[in-house]
Amino acid sequence: MKTRKLGNELTVSAVGLGCMGMSYAYGGQEEKDAIRTLHRAVEIGVTFFDTAEVYGPFENEKLVGKGLKEVRDRVVIATKFGFKIDPAKQGAEGIIGVDSRPQNVKAVAEASLKRLGVDVIDLFYQHRVDPNVPIEETVGAMAELVREGKVRTLGLSEASAATIRRAHAVHPIAAVQSEYSLWSREPEQEVFDVCRELGIGFVPYSPLGRGLLTGAIRKVDELSADDWRKTQPRFQADNLAANAALVDTLEEIASAKNVTTAQLALAWVLHQGDFIVPIPGARKIRHLEENAAAADIVLDRDEIARIGEALSPAKVAGQRYTEEMLALVDK
Repeated sequence: MKTRKLGNELTVSAVGLGCMGMSYAYGGQEEKDAIRTLHRAVEIGVTFFDTAEVYGPFENEKLVGKGLKEVRDRVVIATKFGFKIDPAKQGAEGIIGVDSRPQNVKAVAEASLKRLGVDVIDLFYQHRVDPNVPIEETVGAMAELVREGKVRTLGLSEASAATIRRAHAVHPIAAVQSEYSLWSREPEQEVFDVCRELGIGFVPYSPLGRGLLTGAIRKVDELSADDWRKTQPRFQADNLAANAALVDTLEEIASAKNVTTAQLALAWVLHQGDFIVPIPGARKIRHLEENAAAADIVLDRDEIARIGEALSPAKVAGQRYTEEMLALVDK
């Protein structure tokens, strides 16, 4: 597996693994199957694993820690804090707000270290910017964790370019994580330029459009009853039908190139810059292997342009999040 840099300190596989879906939002899976997937990821060269306290809540960190315990010295583990969680509720219902007060930053770090079973968190992200706490205060508390040896590097998620600059002035930011894919390209407007200028890595989550860009999802009833995607605009029946039709063009290009639709979508993301490290999720080993192989696909300038035009966000039906969730991004 080829490698890329996140900031000055972290060298990771060019394609990482988003672990959320193993225990949250998309129906989850049996622990033994998830651990088998984690082990296979390491075998094929994946070294970058992403989780968060809110996934479960809490359960995904435990799973990742357990699955990677024997290979801890070979992997980079990222986790996130920043949501206010009601532990009595499961899934998205347990998210009752945001909380990036310094005391919560430190409390979550301690709890995450225990759940992961590690001595240090390699990359500690603020999951969402808290409008009630100046970013300087939050990052100041995160920086203290670095000085204490509990965290190696810092990150932000769904932050605006201005917030990234303010945060980086307090302590170097290694990575910014935001949604980015063929049809969610908001980071191109300002965030990419700031990342390039400041030497910050960019980590796209949902680089496959929450599965839509794989071509495998055509109807709402193909999703499990408890699948979180059913609540999102792009997965409503009419929108989903229109979006699935867009993917037909991507499938044609992929077939001609003898790669899968998902691989082509990931390759396009990887070609947007060598500071970009996508973290597609995978619960099945064959999907994991396909995603990892996308790092070796070469696209020429014309192919990149054609793919980008075919799946332009302007053609997509529905917003990427509900209005309530959009209120927490680009802050």
